[in-house]
Amino acid sequence: MKAENGVREGVRAGERERGRYPFHDLPISRSPVFGTGRAVIAALAVALTCATTSAQQYPSRPIRLLVPNPPGGATDNLARVIAPKLSGVLGQAVVVDNRPGSNGNLATEAAARAAPDGHTLMLSADAQIVISPHLYRKLPFDTLKDLTPVASLVSTQMLLAVHPSLPVRSVQEFAEYTRRASPPLAYASIGNGSQHHLAMEMLKSRAGIDLLHVPFKGGGPALMALFGGEVSVMFGGSSAGPSVRSGKLRALALAGKRNAAYPGLPALSESFPGFEVTPWLGLFAPAGLQPSVLNRLRAETGRLLADPEVLGRVRNIALDPFATTPKEFAALIRAEYAKYGEVVRAVGVTID
Repeated sequence: MKAENGVREGVRAGERERGRYPFHDLPISRSPVFGTGRAVIAALAVALTCATTSAQQYPSRPIRLLVPNPPGGATDNLARVIAPKLSGVLGQAVVVDNRPGSNGNLATEAAARAAPDGHTLMLSADAQIVISPHLYRKLPFDTLKDLTPVASLVSTQMLLAVHPSLPVRSVQEFAEYTRRASPPLAYASIGNGSQHHLAMEMLKSRAGIDLLHVPFKGGGPALMALFGGEVSVMFGGSSAGPSVRSGKLRALALAGKRNAAYPGLPALSESFPGFEVTPWLGLFAPAGLQPSVLNRLRAETGRLLADPEVLGRVRNIALDPFATTPKEFAALIRAEYAKYGEVVRAVGVTID
């Protein structure tokens, strides 16, 4: 009897166990949870092998480097510096593909929609990534979700420059003179919603001054207007540097940090703590890029930024090397996206 009771108890315990784990007695090869075990293991092995092979074979064909601007600008000039160098280390041609139009949105859309295999990259200015999304209400892409930041590459300076006839030689004198001016002084920008426009609006807010915005179609016409005295002040990019050195313009401060290229010129943050506008250029890929491919691109890009020849050529086109870690670059993009979003909403500018 004891034996029979023991058997019955064992059966009941087994049933209870099967109730808790309904697939307890099924072999893994036929379990509804795991499907066919051998097939799953084989599929995982194939996937792992394919991923490893893909990374080892990258790149398997020429790489397209999208540039959102026409030939001749800073972004294009940088692309012509790094493309042949990347070609040499990756073993495939890196072909510069200029896609100007819609303030860079055409190139950004092409990059966002490309296959995430590392064969389409984009060299983009910060404005396309962190400003344009706030200016256009119906973009067919999300720069924070549809692109992978590969690496920061270079930065450049913006100068607060005035016409030499303006009787000011410092930021403080400029602010005081502007507050007394009637009618308000006019300032130039390279277009509505441009970084030059938003930087001046930020300065207006911080300094408590009023200025009249006069947008132009590009940096050349804006500089010519400042040379001719049609406007009194503007934030100029690297193209304004030679005019400052020749005396055609007077620089009062840098929008970013102090820079050895402009000895003695203060940063605006020294008068208005927290103010900083430092334009940068970075390398991007479509979202979903395989980590091994992304890591290789980051490693090769990092080596380029340490190459003395590349550094020399970068500085010759008035750009500064700007190397960050992936986390730092991602954090910068998020912070500037939020910062410019607030400025665009405050100014109320849209482009559609």
